[in-house]
Amino acid sequence: MGQVGIVLISHSVKIAEGTKELVQQVMKDVTVEVAGGTDEGEIGTSIDKILNAITKANKDDGVLLLYDIGSAKMNAEMAVEMTEVDDVELIEAPLVEGAYVAAVESGMGKEKHEIIEAVTQSFSKERD
Repeated sequence: MGQVGIVLISHSVKIAEGTKELVQQVMKDVTVEVAGGTDEGEIGTSIDKILNAITKANKDDGVLLLYDIGSAKMNAEMAVEMTEVDDVELIEAPLVEGAYVAAVESGMGKEKHEIIEAVTQSFSKERD
């Protein structure tokens, strides 16, 4: 049974790496890759970093992308269009909390669509 890979996209290398560290304290065996900061190490995002992270996270069971703010979403959407990996999807959820839920679900062997449902339901405004 495979696992869905996760890519964390942040304007900050520290936020991306810290979120990965937090998630992997609980789910050590889930593939989590980061795309934090620009290619020059500044605050911002990089399509090339996102594309590389997607490739690394791909274990043939799909890849989910979570992002922090603003242009991270735009660059993630462009990377999804540009990547050669077929099964990649962007999730609308808080970066840290969404990554945590996604990693737990992936670690349980859930399929990509089940993980997306679990994450979106966890942060839905209609949730009771």
